[in-house]
Parts: sequence; C-alpha cells; structure tokens
Amino acid sequence: MLILALETSCDETAAAVVEDGVHVRSNVIASSSEAFTRSGGVIPEEAARKQIECVLPVIDQALSQAGIMKQDLDAIAVTRGPGLLGSLLVGTVTARAIGTLWKIPVVGVHHLLGHLSSTWLESDPDDLPVFPLLALTASGGHTELWLRASQTRGQLLGRTRDDAAGEAFDKGAGLLGLPYPGGPSIAAAAESGDPKKFPFPLPLIKEDTLDFSFSGLKTALRYTIRDLNLSPESVMVSKLVLSGVEGSNHDLAASYQHALCAHLSDRLKRALDRHPEIREVHLVGGVSANRLLRLMAAQSCTDRTLRFPKRLSYCTDNAAMIAAAAEFMIQESGIPENDWETEASLPLTSAIQSS
Repeated sequence: MLILALETSCDETAAAVVEDGVHVRSNVIASSSEAFTRSGGVIPEEAARKQIECVLPVIDQALSQAGIMKQDLDAIAVTRGPGLLGSLLVGTVTARAIGTLWKIPVVGVHHLLGHLSSTWLESDPDDLPVFPLLALTASGGHTELWLRASQTRGQLLGRTRDDAAGEAFDKGAGLLGLPYPGGPSIAAAAESGDPKKFPFPLPLIKEDTLDFSFSGLKTALRYTIRDLNLSPESVMVSKLVLSGVEGSNHDLAASYQHALCAHLSDRLKRALDRHPEIREVHLVGGVSANRLLRLMAAQSCTDRTLRFPKRLSYCTDNAAMIAAAAEFMIQESGIPENDWETEASLPLTSAIQSS
C-alpha cells in the first residue's frame, strides 16, 4: 500500500510517501522554525501563512522523489489534531481537496499516534517492533507514557501535569538566553558543562505515580540564575567570554538538561518495575533525539530492547510517521469513514482504545 501523508500541526509543512507503513519513499519537510527564533516560539498565524505557501510544492516534491504518480496512491493521510488549528486546517483542507479530485480515500490521523508509529519507519522486516511495549512520547506539546497492546489499543500510564518535556526545554533555553528551539540549544551548551554542578530536584519523587511534572524544574532554574546574580547579558551561555561565575552558564545548561532527562528516565524505570513482562521500550517525539535521554533510558531499560526513530528527522514532526500510522489503522480496522473533524485539542484516547 502506498500512502501520501501531510503533517502541518505546528510550524512544519511536511509531505511523505510511505509503502506498507515501513518503507519511506520520500520525506519532505519545510520548516519555519528559524523564522521564530527571535520570538522564542511559534506565531500561529504566521506559521499557517507560510504553510499555505509551501503545502502544494511540498506535495509535488514528495511525489517526485518517490517516483510515483497520483494514480499509484492507495490513500492520503493527514494530521487531524492536536496542534495549531490554523495550521491543521491547511493540511486537512488540502488533503480533502486533493482526495476528492484524485478520488482517493483520506484518513485523518492523530498526531501522537504518528509519533508512536515512527519507530517502525525503515525497520528491518526481520526485526519489527513487537507488542506489548512501553512507549514514552516526549515533545514540545505532549509528554505521555503508554502501555501499548497493539497499534490502536493501549493504556495511558502517566502524563504531564503541567509543561511538556519539550516545552520545559524551550522555556529553560529562554531563561538561559539560548535560541528557540530549546532542546538542541541546551544540548549544545551542555556539552562543555558539568551536569552535577547544580543539583536540581527530581519531581514527584515521593508520589506513587507515573505522571510527569516539569514546572518545578523551570522555577528552580530561574531561582538558581537569580541566586548566582547573573545578569541577562552574562547568562547567555552562547557567549565565548563568560561573566559572573566562571563556567556557570554551561554548567546550568548541563545540570538542567540532566534533571529533565533524569525525570523522564525515572518514570520509565518505575513503569518497567510495575510491568516486568514488557521486553521493549520506545522513545518517540522531538525530545527522543536528545542523546543524554537515550543514554539514561538505556540504563533504565537494562535487558529490554530500546528503540527510537531511525533518523532524527523522524523524531521531530514529519509526514512519514503519519503515513505509517494510517497504514496500521487500515490494517487493524480497514479504511475509516471520512467523517472525522479537525481538532486543535484531541486526546490520544480518541485514537487508541483502552486495552
């Protein structure tokens, strides 16, 4: 089955062609993230305007790179939510329009189900992921821990009570004077810092829960910067000549990153202690690209198989994962009715049945 997919939930305009949910024939991404560096985050209206300009050229490029014609397609998949409503509508309206013109069914896909499907992309046919498995999805808007029984059945074990992991990276980067997006910026600054210099607390350590909480870490970072008497100029970790406490800027970045990753990996370990039968763990979402998180997760998983997307481009928002999710939905339930709606707030429970 060949599926053309669109992903426009935030500031990316992405299109991809994927065969059988695994073989990526093309994966094209036009991102406007650099345009939002100065604002420190995405401006929804501007993101949607840029997506309107990019969506048709990106589709043409995806089909061209895949070496196929529209008549070769079996379905069109598109992110229906959650995300920025204006951006989502660019994708869903386009998908419905070309689906009608080309007489091809259109499948609405939950954005997070796409991330959960990203570990299948480019997998070896003899080494495909197996259920049941534990999946941590960590991105700019979502942090959830799922016990998955199949592609569309599972149990939500824990979710963030406040900020998402990626959001915590972005806000921390803002406090440290680093550019958006915060994850790569903090990781780069942390390379020359001491992760043990500033001991941040481990959130929810005394609670019997698999939930996450990142707002306290962000507050702890702000107070640490205040206590060090670092001015807005001296807190810029990207400066070559550091002011204030020698080396403290990079140490702050390293310590903050370590605290965020320690919280995520601690939840994984707790979940595995509760479910010793699980032999496979997946890290997905933009934060799964973080090398320290991968290392700490591997230490928490010990003898379990740890998987994350094969490429960094599959960690962040992309259309290939949406095509994979649509393929698996069709495999389990057939092509769904085209009566779905575009929704900015859409819980994953709408796409995954309780097992």
